[in-house]
Amino acid sequence: MAEPVPPGTPGRVADQIVAHLSRAAGVRHLFGVHGANVEDLFDAVFRSAEPVQAVVAKHEFSAAAMADGYHRAGNGLAVVMATSGGGALNLVPGLGEAYASGVPVLALIGQPPIALEGHGAFQDQSGLAGSLDGPALFAPISRFCARVNHPDAIGQALDRAIRAALGDPGGPAVLLLPKDVQQAPATGPWPPAGPARPEPAEVRADPAAGTVLAGLRRDQAAVLIIAGAGVARADARAELAALAEGLGAWVAVEPDAKDVFDNHHRRFVGVAGASGHPSVRLALDRAAACLLVGTRFPQVARAGLEDGLAGKVLICFDRRPPHVDAGVPVLRVDGELRAELRAVTRAFTGPAPHGPDGCPPHPGLSYLPHERSRDGRIAVREVIETVAGFVPEDANVVSDAGNTGCGVLHFLPAPRRGRSLLALGMGGMGFSFGAAIGAAFATGRRTFLLAGDGSFLMHGLEVHTAVEYDLPITFVIFNNNAHAACLSREELFYGGDTSYSAFRPSDLGTGVARMFPSIRSATVHRLDELRDFLADGGASGSPSLVSVEVRPEEPPPYLPLLRPADRPRPVERTMAT
Repeated sequence: MAEPVPPGTPGRVADQIVAHLSRAAGVRHLFGVHGANVEDLFDAVFRSAEPVQAVVAKHEFSAAAMADGYHRAGNGLAVVMATSGGGALNLVPGLGEAYASGVPVLALIGQPPIALEGHGAFQDQSGLAGSLDGPALFAPISRFCARVNHPDAIGQALDRAIRAALGDPGGPAVLLLPKDVQQAPATGPWPPAGPARPEPAEVRADPAAGTVLAGLRRDQAAVLIIAGAGVARADARAELAALAEGLGAWVAVEPDAKDVFDNHHRRFVGVAGASGHPSVRLALDRAAACLLVGTRFPQVARAGLEDGLAGKVLICFDRRPPHVDAGVPVLRVDGELRAELRAVTRAFTGPAPHGPDGCPPHPGLSYLPHERSRDGRIAVREVIETVAGFVPEDANVVSDAGNTGCGVLHFLPAPRRGRSLLALGMGGMGFSFGAAIGAAFATGRRTFLLAGDGSFLMHGLEVHTAVEYDLPITFVIFNNNAHAACLSREELFYGGDTSYSAFRPSDLGTGVARMFPSIRSATVHRLDELRDFLADGGASGSPSLVSVEVRPEEPPPYLPLLRPADRPRPVERTMAT
């Protein structure tokens, strides 16, 4: 291998990697944690003439979450960088989420120099002489994984990794880069810096699906569309709206795809699944057909709906088959989503169905049983609705799985022109802190993060990253001094005799204010205090954090945690607008 290029001298492999990512994939931010075996990549970003910036996280899991949120909010290739050893291993849960959710994250992982492999090197991940096998570790959670052992191989490997990440299905791609390869002169062949993701070709409407949909439209049959995250990945929101308009259909969304359809539209019947709105089941019961668009209909979306599919026409617009019982007949449309939706909608002829309103009437959203604030006890719904009153229409909203995520899904509409992010591929607690930072970098817009104290205690110190980069993020922490979802399960399924998930009280808002003097942070106990805090920070472009004291015994709007007696038909309705 050639002698290394001295730091600061252009022409290293590391420099060429950064230049190619910018030119071929439009990458503007690279997230990661610094370390000896990845420092050349950080240095290359610093010295690059390209419009790129390296963002240093506090933990590699959060760096991967930043990359994930960066893509979900901005729809471009995301990049995370980590060093060998523990740094590389910390990426695993973040890449696992990206794999499960089809998020294109390119992981550049530094490795010890090749000459030290198999000789007891610190953090050796070559798989030689009994060392940890890095490629074997990352291959199952990536769409492409390669160890680049020669500088001349990096161009082809990087191009393949980018295309795999942005493919269908997309997901993580991993390049393991020995330090001496990063430092070597970039002399090998490099692919042209053309578009990494080609524009989908137009297609003809699927004949079978087109015939069925034309018949439903002609007969003015009620149709329910359930839309998933594939709509966002394919940038097919406009096509989904056109399909719903052409069919006169109702639209529901999956929990991790809340923003793919206007939550204020007259067609919107709610979020499907265990944390969703019973109005979705009402619409399914009345519908003659159900269309799954950009989703395989996973358990988190189909809970409470499975038996309602019997006797329905079921059509799935997705490359892979849906997760429904083998006995349920499904008509699949497995071409590129945006092109297929365009083709089907373009084939509609004749007047629009269902008269002047364009869809059958429905009573509006209905809700699972939940508590209201009373006697000085504030309830999660009122807290979320108070926050919703301060969310701009172009903002990002990010939440974690758990009690808080259930409340956000149920009571906070997605911003009309913004994004609503929830990672349910693996559902890792604390993921939202990194994802919110990535979303803020991707859009430059005010981002609201709503998470529980359990998530904060895992990865909440990424608040420091928001402070370092002065990001417009409002952190709203629901502090019930517990892993409340686990506490609810202990009480419901195990008699409440255990208390592993209840904690001693902590004052998170005051603690953050003491740790980071430049951030505006407070703990509040009442809704008027919350309103005042949010109102005072509305014009600021800097981060802020408010910890809201709520009760651990309040059950979330989550179907599996409701007692059988509490699972009625809708208990509350608001008329659709």
